[in-house]
Amino acid sequence: MPDSPGILVAKGEAPRELLPRYANRHGLITGATGTGKTVTLQVIAEGLAARGVPVFMADVKGDLAGLSQAGAMNPKLQERLAKLGIADHAFRAFPVIFWDLFGEQGHPVRATVSDLGPLLLGRLLDLNEVQTGVLNLVFKVADDQGLLLLDLKDLQAMLTFVAGNAKELTTAYGNVSAATVGTIQRGLLQLESQAGDKFFGEPALELADLMLTDPSGSGAINILAADKLMQTPRLYATFLLWLLSELFENLPEVGDPEIPKLVFFFDEAHLLFSDAPKALLEKIEQVVRLVRSKGVGVFFVTQNPLDVPDTVLGQLGNRVQHALRAFTPRDQKAVKAAAQTFRQNPKLDTATVIMELGVGEALISFLEAGGIPAMVDRAFVLPPASRLGAITPEERQAIIAASPVKGHYEQAVDRASAFEALRDRNVSAAAPSGSWRRPGDVKTQTPSSGPWGQAPTSTPPPAPPPQRQEKSTVEKIILGDGRRQGLAEAMAKSAARQIGSSLGRQILRGVLGSILKG
Repeated sequence: MPDSPGILVAKGEAPRELLPRYANRHGLITGATGTGKTVTLQVIAEGLAARGVPVFMADVKGDLAGLSQAGAMNPKLQERLAKLGIADHAFRAFPVIFWDLFGEQGHPVRATVSDLGPLLLGRLLDLNEVQTGVLNLVFKVADDQGLLLLDLKDLQAMLTFVAGNAKELTTAYGNVSAATVGTIQRGLLQLESQAGDKFFGEPALELADLMLTDPSGSGAINILAADKLMQTPRLYATFLLWLLSELFENLPEVGDPEIPKLVFFFDEAHLLFSDAPKALLEKIEQVVRLVRSKGVGVFFVTQNPLDVPDTVLGQLGNRVQHALRAFTPRDQKAVKAAAQTFRQNPKLDTATVIMELGVGEALISFLEAGGIPAMVDRAFVLPPASRLGAITPEERQAIIAASPVKGHYEQAVDRASAFEALRDRNVSAAAPSGSWRRPGDVKTQTPSSGPWGQAPTSTPPPAPPPQRQEKSTVEKIILGDGRRQGLAEAMAKSAARQIGSSLGRQILRGVLGSILKG
């Protein structure tokens, strides 16, 4: 563990350090392409991980994977270190866990349809208000009848059932248009053709697996392979927003800890806010504001500070501004806006300096003792301790093979759910609530123990409780219990989430969906 409490990020007239205790006050890293945002992100992530803070980030260009390998000296790096007066720069690798929604460059990442909920799913499918309302109706019918919505074929089966029983459902739930159902079905087919079907299913991602530490006490750096995912940017933004809302919903209140429980880097942040309806933007603002008390920090990384709404921008206390180029009126507006957000330094003309910064140079203002923003200063970002750039496929596979979660997510599980119930039973909307229920067919599996010392366990699935139970697992990780869950326990928990009470199921879908649905 480092001796200094602060993370040395850059050096100007004075060292610029990010205090970990204020990392949950969120941050912003902005700048034009090629000005050094990725290196800044890498240096901050290294400093947090070295202090035992788990990190989650998306690797859009494939160059953040270098965090898993130790860096090496080269003439350009030597020149930068000499300029900064650093003689003892140590190179090292960091504990990395690779994830991939497509399961190609990391462990598969999945969530159930019910986890995502109708609001985020409606945005993913680009539905209008009426179509989203019908999707809400489908989820409500599934809730009332105890039908599990786990993957896309479950939702497709429910849509078919609702359309076929529209007359019987109208009295209790409202009108259902066959044309609207057809539009949603076409959206699901398009999503499936873009490999979205690989994302929906089980075993679902456990938040505890994002909050691990290795035997040396370093926090795991979770890297989501996003180069292919960026071809479907709406899925990328929806997934990260879902993950952020899950953290908000499930983590306990901790106030302001000495170090965060997790720091979340949202690269290409403009995709989160682009074309988002007003109601969703309000809930994003609420989650960002309140997730701080759960010990979670969020850093938005984007080219232009105007990409982030003012209501969210005002909550970001730690700021790194790389160079901006004012070629258009919008660029000039962005430069002016960026300059005005800093605590002004009388020695600097901030707006002018932003356009003069070189590669690796930035205007920096971190929160100081007492949570007060420091005066903005011009500084050079330090070189990272890990490798700059991509890694080889062989190096990636070696990291995946040694991962503490290896074997837990690789095999998809398709258990009895809405699709099977509607296929195998001659049910109708008039059947009493609960008569359609069928027990989940859960298979017990014990994955091999991981190299980081987590011992997997496997327990029989318990009776479904009325409320969701993830919090106890996450609290164990927060309190230092690194025990890995077995697949059977994860599946039992998923069953509890899916077939609990109606209130429990609505809470399950995430704070964003449940608030708006009401």
